[in-house]
Amino acid sequence: MGFFSKIKQGLTKTKESFSNGITSVINSFTKIDEELFEELEEILVMSDIGVETSQFLCDELRKKVKEQGVTDPNEIKILLNEIITETVSGDTILSLETKPSMVLVVGVNGVGKTTSIGKISARLKNEGKKVVLGAADTFRAAAIEQLGEWAKRSGVDMVKSVDGTDPASVVFDTIASAKAKGADVIICDTAGRLHNKKNLMEELAKINRIIDREMPDSSKETLLVLDASTGQNAVNQAKEFMTVTNITGIILTKLDGTAKGGIVISIYKQLGIPVKFVGVGEGIDDLMPFNPKEFADGIIEI
Repeated sequence: MGFFSKIKQGLTKTKESFSNGITSVINSFTKIDEELFEELEEILVMSDIGVETSQFLCDELRKKVKEQGVTDPNEIKILLNEIITETVSGDTILSLETKPSMVLVVGVNGVGKTTSIGKISARLKNEGKKVVLGAADTFRAAAIEQLGEWAKRSGVDMVKSVDGTDPASVVFDTIASAKAKGADVIICDTAGRLHNKKNLMEELAKINRIIDREMPDSSKETLLVLDASTGQNAVNQAKEFMTVTNITGIILTKLDGTAKGGIVISIYKQLGIPVKFVGVGEGIDDLMPFNPKEFADGIIEI
């Protein structure tokens, strides 16, 4: 199954609440007026896109309607599809120009962080890249074992230590191992204890110092894993993480199990961070590179 089929299937619940609501509003109007825009905004807010982003989409819609002289309400969906595509367009490709490149993965427990690392590893290996994982989430019970299972499943090497080890030392050992093995990509799991931001900030700062010292000229991504089903809470979580580290991309998991897929739009509008991968199922190949146009087509059918 290709990306479009999977993303379309994964966005079924979102489309039911989002697109169907918009269609219902459009069908109840014979002309485009302010009342139509107000009802559309209400539908968008109810789809858990958030007030700020809903207002933005409707303002952009007003502009397009005026610029293009659109009078038929049935054309609203075409315009909205265009606006959403434009809004969620960004640099969705992982920056992996150097050998090795570093991918640091952060996120709170339960969002699918370790699973996402395993799936990205499998994808990169299938692309012919040599991948080494670093099990630097050393404080969560069973995190190392879970990542080890994914390393086996993906057929990639993993560097680990015992529970409670300094995460920065694991990252250091992972970098040394990757260099010795001629690896293309290093992916390091990290803790996500947002309830203790000071500790997390210090831990990530230490890890980043190690990376900057050992890999000064290397490509580096810091990916934040968010659970799509938490809706606006995911945006708030991202804002918190942005205060402790520089996030370069988002991995959005569990998109297939929620009606809150419109959160992708809020992430772009409120945070300005590109979504790089979306999770649309449980399988090892169900973490897909994000495609703006196919996302827009998946939530609002023209």
